[in-house]
Amino acid sequence: MILVLKNLLNPGELASMRSDLGPQAPWISGASSAGGQAVNQKNNQQLAQDSALAIRLQQRILQAVQADPLFFSAALPRKIFNPLFNSYSGQANHYGPHIDGAILHSRQTGEHVRTDLSCTVFLSDPADYDGGELTVHDTCGAQSLKLPAGSAVLYPGTSLHEVRPVTRGQRLASFFWIQSMVRSGEQRHLLFDLDMNLLKLRQQHGETPETTALTGTYHNLLRMWADT
Repeated sequence: MILVLKNLLNPGELASMRSDLGPQAPWISGASSAGGQAVNQKNNQQLAQDSALAIRLQQRILQAVQADPLFFSAALPRKIFNPLFNSYSGQANHYGPHIDGAILHSRQTGEHVRTDLSCTVFLSDPADYDGGELTVHDTCGAQSLKLPAGSAVLYPGTSLHEVRPVTRGQRLASFFWIQSMVRSGEQRHLLFDLDMNLLKLRQQHGETPETTALTGTYHNLLRMWADT
């Protein structure tokens, strides 16, 4: 399942982040953090994750996604890898097709995180750069995404994906991974569909015996499938 999360950050927050992520920021080669499979595909810049700036901006991204009920319903997060930040421009302008490592170690928190889901938060206005689409290959084919600044996309960590070359301007983004309480993507999808339809039923009819019963079904399934 590929899910777009809209308007996680407001214009003021975005302007402040873009200013902080200017040329003066502690950028390093993105290849320095790539695994064996991805190192030859990765050609971008990445904010030094142990820098004071990265730690400050990470907290803002985490606050934004954790406040979004759609994110929680779709991801059912158990652990979140500390958000990272990247830049695509000039000669460091693309990340070829790759699959993220299954288990990642955070130098900041010391945690190992299973990458059930990946999330990219777009920070640059799409009119400010050409190219730079995030292309995710899944069972329905390839989907290319270039979202408004402040919006994010959540997609399976098992997906082959790439960032197409940026041919004009600069593409700034934050990205991170989620280990879900529900390991199975199929089970997470069923729970998300049930949750979203319960929400619609309540909006249309209020609380009824049927919505109460279905809510019980949701929580019984979650109890059966979740690990905390």
